Amino acid sequence: MLTHITQALKKRHAAKTVARSLRQPSGFRIALAERIAQLNPADWDAVVAGQSWFFSRDYLALLEAVPPDDIEPRYALIHDDDGPVAALVLQWVALAGADLRPLPETPDDEASPLRRLLGRVARKPSQALAARLQERVLVCGNLLTYGEHAVAVAAEVEPASIWPAVAEALYRLRRAEKLAGQAGFVLIKDVPLEQPQGIELLRRVGYRQIESEPNMVLALDPAWRDHAAYLASLTSKYRSAVKKQIVEPIEAAGLQLRAFEADAPLGARMHELYLQVHAKAALRPFTLHPGYFHALQQAAGPRLRCSGLFDAAGQLLGFICTLRDETQALAYHIGFDRAAAAAAPLYLRLLHASIADAIALGATELSFGRTALEPKARLGAKPQALAVWVRHRQPLFNRLIKPLLLRAHHDDAPECNPFKK
Repeated sequence: MLTHITQALKKRHAAKTVARSLRQPSGFRIALAERIAQLNPADWDAVVAGQSWFFSRDYLALLEAVPPDDIEPRYALIHDDDGPVAALVLQWVALAGADLRPLPETPDDEASPLRRLLGRVARKPSQALAARLQERVLVCGNLLTYGEHAVAVAAEVEPASIWPAVAEALYRLRRAEKLAGQAGFVLIKDVPLEQPQGIELLRRVGYRQIESEPNMVLALDPAWRDHAAYLASLTSKYRSAVKKQIVEPIEAAGLQLRAFEADAPLGARMHELYLQVHAKAALRPFTLHPGYFHALQQAAGPRLRCSGLFDAAGQLLGFICTLRDETQALAYHIGFDRAAAAAAPLYLRLLHASIADAIALGATELSFGRTALEPKARLGAKPQALAVWVRHRQPLFNRLIKPLLLRAHHDDAPECNPFKK
């Protein structure tokens, strides 16, 4: 018995020693900034060269020019003795109870415990309480995207070596901005579930890993030259369903699918349609700026394709934006008229439009994001496991996070294989 107690005390002492050492300066030099222009542009570009467009100064300046509501950008540039080694994209976000959409009075038994809890908080008679809920969160990553857009590591640098500097940068930024309000949570977004080497040290300073809903990714066959070739690769069952359940109802409704550019008038209409979808989201941590879509078109140029469904009068009733990011394309933004969608399958037709646009952009895969797993699986998309790492500023709360998170689960994508063998 005494031996067990002694061993437990030694392990606890060793853990405290490691945690204490991780809270010491990492030895890297870290520059923090509120605007991307405040950092050395040559050093930033040297780190992010050849990586995601979402790390580019053009994209980050776009978000600063048309900022989403409730999001404040921050950046960190990390150097060692030889020069820049890593770049971090960060965002402060203020989450409020009003950002939660209430669930129905009788929640679905299949909903996750966390989702049911959020629904109970947001649903009457708790709305007065929900309206007072406020949490300031520091996000390492980009709430407007899905994927690995949090930490960029220079090509010649070993990725495992920079995680002590990442932990220090997050700590320093949170501490530096206490005057603006305490950050309850720090969150590192969209980390592959198969952990990057070295990230495990975050667990020793109170971070916990949470598996999120998977990102649905469709591999694009190089033989597909257009959407017709994609359809030809489907089994007759799935191809017939696309024709009868999607294409023919859209044609019967008198809607035409065509490409367009998000100029100022159409950009404004896109924002109206986006808001109709946004209003139904379970969690709304931000709202896009009214000028966002026009600005995105200007910044992204030929890497962005917009496809829309127009009625006989030329009115845009639904759209999807597909953006090429290196070799991958993203079905990035979507919006549609709710009344029109009740009469015709706008959403499903737009997903197929994104496949056509991704093929035209020359991408090797198309990322559809997290929601609506079943219809995306029927397109042939497969789940890509992602996680977030989260830490609360209160040590006691960090001890409670792990058992709390073990009670939450995410939906699993159904198994579908629509392609011919």
